Amino acid sequence: MVKITFMGAGSTVFAKNVLGDTMQSPGLLDAEIALYDIDAQRLEESYIMIDCLNRNTNEGRATIKKYLGVAQRKDALRDANFVIDAIQVGGYDPCTITDFEIPKKYGLRQTIADTLGIGGIFRALRTIPVLEGFAEDMREVCPKALFLNYTNPMAILSGYMQRYSGIETVGLCHSVQVCTGTLFKELGMEPKQPVKEKIAGINHMAFLLQCEDADGVDLYPEIRRRACEILDNPPEGFKDLVRFEYIRRFGFYVTESSEHNAEYNCFFIKDKYPELIDRYRIPLDEYPRRCINQIERWKKDREQYLTNDVTHKRSHEYASRIMEAIVTNNAYQIGGNVLNRGLIDNLPQNACVEVPCLVNKLGVQPTHVGPLPEICAAMNRTNINVQLLTIEAARTHRKEDLYRAAMLEPHTAAELSIDQIIAMCDELLEAHRDWMPEYR
Repeated sequence: MVKITFMGAGSTVFAKNVLGDTMQSPGLLDAEIALYDIDAQRLEESYIMIDCLNRNTNEGRATIKKYLGVAQRKDALRDANFVIDAIQVGGYDPCTITDFEIPKKYGLRQTIADTLGIGGIFRALRTIPVLEGFAEDMREVCPKALFLNYTNPMAILSGYMQRYSGIETVGLCHSVQVCTGTLFKELGMEPKQPVKEKIAGINHMAFLLQCEDADGVDLYPEIRRRACEILDNPPEGFKDLVRFEYIRRFGFYVTESSEHNAEYNCFFIKDKYPELIDRYRIPLDEYPRRCINQIERWKKDREQYLTNDVTHKRSHEYASRIMEAIVTNNAYQIGGNVLNRGLIDNLPQNACVEVPCLVNKLGVQPTHVGPLPEICAAMNRTNINVQLLTIEAARTHRKEDLYRAAMLEPHTAAELSIDQIIAMCDELLEAHRDWMPEYR
């Protein structure tokens, strides 16, 4: 029997999507599903929902068990074949609020703050110690399990696990599989299917490098033409202008949304040029708003999820398809976050990169991409610098290494002086001291 352990099962809606998918996946229907969380109420709610889903969509064939807190963590992991990670250390309150409000005091505004930026750095430094605990337990009770990481900051956390945990790890995000379809919808294009695409780079900043229709016609000239027309006269309510500016200036469309990419560089969020916020329709403080809306939505939807009415339609998330491909040996292609090791020639070898991967009974097998266009590699490297320095800080617990990660972060460095950056980091360290190791 396949055993799937879900770490952070209190993320009820996401657990529904991923585990509901497994209940529609040949080879996984009879799985043992271990739900783990440190929040008793959220764990119980997810257990009730997943159990209902199992009965409604899977004839009760899966075995559902729940495990609470660190004392039961090894039991949750014991003999697992797959471990899915969807944790958020510190949650919205207090940690996410802190990640936004303290930088704001220094004049540093953010949109999402979960991948890069000062918020992404501190989210990583809170999360890596917890992942170290997971890895220690996994080495003891399920050393051959595949760790499927969904937690952000994706490249930092997956890269840390790949380099230092001894556990096979792949990072998963849904931005790759929706990238091209989103672009065509925004541009009003309906190319002849199936479209051939090539996507590679780093998580949230992988680039659509090639895009051809079923007859082999290069679609990029028309993509660029239409994108520039929209930039020059954007329709009311159109929000993806940062990515279209990427197309105009760099030549390529990027996988993740404009609200994300607005804060991964030094171009768009500038205190000195506030008009850019309106021009590019950048939603500052977007992630806190989403958290508040999600909390309110959960209050409304809670009863539905905790009754026998719960159903599921298979989602586009990769997790179930990866597990199914490994168990059944029916090959499947994903965009996975893996250690570079020669996959992208002009990015650092110890970086975590997002590239096409083949999955079958042998596991996740990344493919060689070659060099990226130099502008794409250059943009990636500005983010990789921060990712690698943050991993270094997580290993050394030295303030000096943390300061360096923040000083090299493009948006932070463009807005603040070195003295301001250090003062901000110190204030964040103090605010997060209950969630992080001591930094000396």
